[in-house]
Amino acid sequence: MTWSKRSGPDTGISKSEVSRICEDLDHEVGAFRDRDLSTMDYPYVFLDATYCKARVGRRVVSQAVVVAFGVAEDGRREVLGFDVGDSENEGFWTAFLRSLKTRGLDGVKLVISDAHTGLKKAIGTVFQGAAWQRCRVHFMRNVLSTVPKGSQEMVASIIRTVFAQPDAGHVNTQFDEVTRMLGKSHPKVAAMLVDAREDVLAFTGFPAKQWRQVWSTNPMERVNKEIKRRTDVVGVFPNPTALLRLAGAVLVEQHDEWEAGDRRYLSEAFMAELKTMHTTPAKPVEEAILLPELAAA
Repeated sequence: MTWSKRSGPDTGISKSEVSRICEDLDHEVGAFRDRDLSTMDYPYVFLDATYCKARVGRRVVSQAVVVAFGVAEDGRREVLGFDVGDSENEGFWTAFLRSLKTRGLDGVKLVISDAHTGLKKAIGTVFQGAAWQRCRVHFMRNVLSTVPKGSQEMVASIIRTVFAQPDAGHVNTQFDEVTRMLGKSHPKVAAMLVDAREDVLAFTGFPAKQWRQVWSTNPMERVNKEIKRRTDVVGVFPNPTALLRLAGAVLVEQHDEWEAGDRRYLSEAFMAELKTMHTTPAKPVEEAILLPELAAA
């Protein structure tokens, strides 16, 4: 699928031709959004939102393009679904996730996302039994926003040692040590870590070889940047439907690119390991592993 970045009278395209192109896009995007997802399981599901401007009634408002992509049981990535709405609304997220389930999405073991208001509850409602991984990158940004600029790099380095451990037991032990140390110098940061522990460390219940691929929504950044690049050309969309049309066209292109490529997001061997693993977070080991930057703090 291709999409012209130019439209309107300067392109020489008639109004009827524009309408026909839009109808064709709506049909293709709609068919993609409604396709069956029941042919295989998707153990990992990533959710994220990109914000654009659209007219709703007489007002120009921020609208979220929410996207779900999954890693199928064979290790391939797919765009599972997308919609436009209010990303801070629990009802919107619940309806979006239920639409994926209705289309056959199953076998979800871990959902990775930022902490959008209402999203965690929606995940718990729709994907009962699945774990939620709070994106560690977004969480780090939230933490550092509470830290004076001069101390941000030091605090970030200390927290990153948690994610540099070789196994789940050491991750948990290091987390305890980090919160203990930061509790003395940055009690607010320590409190944020303790409060988010279960959600930020959900990845430890999964194979260690897959951690880097599932502990953040970073794999979606390229897709989000492409949506923004294409929508920025338009600026303000006349309505949410027009925004959904263009964003959908971009996402169908991305899906087709992944489908045509030979590279898998996770190998079949890694995915086979996931099937046989009992996903229960490990208990801390007896001694913490102090990396150099933490020991020197």
